[in-house]
Amino acid sequence: MRAYRILFFIVLAGIFASCNNQDVSRTTGWEYNTPENGGFTKVDYQEQKTGPGLVLVQGGTFLMGATLPDPLQSYNNEPRRVTVQTFYLDQTEVRNIDYVEYLYWLSRVFGSDDQLYQEALPDTMVWRDRLAYNEPLSDLYLRHPAFQNYPVVGVSWVQANDYCVWRSDRVNEGILVDKGLLEWNTEEAKPVQGKYPFSTEAYLSGAYADMVNSGLPNLSPDAAEGEETRNVRMEDGILLPNYRLPTEAEWEYAALAQIGNTVEERVYQRKFYPWNGNYVRNDDKKYYGAMMANFKRSRGDYAGVAGSLNDGAVITEEVGSFWPNDFGLYNMAGNVAEWVRDVYRPMSHQDVSDLQPFRGNVFTKTVKDPNTNQPELDRMGHYEEESIENVQRQNYQQADNINYQDGDAGSLSAFDFIDQDGMPQDAEQEQQMSPTNVMYKDDRSLISDQTRVYKGGSWKDPAFYLNPSTRRYLNETMSTDYIGFRCAMTRVGSASPGK
Repeated sequence: MRAYRILFFIVLAGIFASCNNQDVSRTTGWEYNTPENGGFTKVDYQEQKTGPGLVLVQGGTFLMGATLPDPLQSYNNEPRRVTVQTFYLDQTEVRNIDYVEYLYWLSRVFGSDDQLYQEALPDTMVWRDRLAYNEPLSDLYLRHPAFQNYPVVGVSWVQANDYCVWRSDRVNEGILVDKGLLEWNTEEAKPVQGKYPFSTEAYLSGAYADMVNSGLPNLSPDAAEGEETRNVRMEDGILLPNYRLPTEAEWEYAALAQIGNTVEERVYQRKFYPWNGNYVRNDDKKYYGAMMANFKRSRGDYAGVAGSLNDGAVITEEVGSFWPNDFGLYNMAGNVAEWVRDVYRPMSHQDVSDLQPFRGNVFTKTVKDPNTNQPELDRMGHYEEESIENVQRQNYQQADNINYQDGDAGSLSAFDFIDQDGMPQDAEQEQQMSPTNVMYKDDRSLISDQTRVYKGGSWKDPAFYLNPSTRRYLNETMSTDYIGFRCAMTRVGSASPGK
């Protein structure tokens, strides 16, 4: 009997061990990563690596919207409780040196006369003023080394998005090269004869077979001779998600940084600015009275009196100046205002979801060659996308959701796919029923589907705009001398690092 008991416990321990074995499927009992069992791969994944320049912003709930009376009485940011997921955000604004590196890459790969390079150039003429002498800034601000750590300006929303796409590809290319999985292509294969500069999308589609240095082991039992290795797949957890612009909710949440004002889920002090208090000066004894950001104090006063400049900057200042907020982010007030992803609507806070709120979704699908059924790539090596038509889903019924429930009859859910006679309508009819381009007017501009939100106060703004809840808008193709941007990245997996 004693021997049977010992045998029973040995078998029981083996069962528990097999259940806890990370290399064995709990569904089938088959071993992972074994060619004999079909070669299904399961990676030993810990957590997402932090991309270059980024800071982790742990998500949560917050009261999004106005915290101060609006002297303009625009009433476009009424408070609403929402939740954002954990994400990453650039610690500082994108600098001139960062953007010039992007321009240099485009020039080297495509040439300075190419349309791609020309379209990426910031508008340095934004510094000009008909009744001021700002020509030196137009000539020097972007490229002079004295300004290399200053935030880039003169960049439109469209250009900022293009920069995010380029940055994503360069970071993932560097990861593969550092791991010895891809050869450095110093010439950056020109977009001729079917070759493209490296892009994550093209690599995942197998477009760089001749550049693969030493791929990962191919465990498929069906692998032919010479196919002992394979390209990295997204399932391997090596490549990072794309850099992108933050949503308005993400940006406002990160700027407020209430993590420093919370005890056991109780926010004990509501912030008016990215720092504590309802004033713009530092109350620390060491820096008492110092300005917390650079901004326009009053008419004609951009920096104070010589010898004791109140914020030390007449225009922009080097990124990383002043003090970080409780997430470790710099210049979330002052320096430059920043583009976010959202399409502007006056009542966006009431319209959008209370989880990951965002307006601007246009769902697309990849364009495929009708002869080969393979994805078509543009000159930068990215999939060409086209809008999805005639969608019939429970969670959405049309591809372009920018106008969804934004106030006009054509955007209401009851009218999404039904005309006045109760019959389904096509896309052209629906567009006619949703005249967004002519319905939103105020005393300053016309709001359209190309109108984007920008957040935060700048060197050119009074203190009111330093409040993270303030929101303004501009056409996505326009730029100014006081709007810049920073990049975000989605966090995959656990909301808390180390879990």
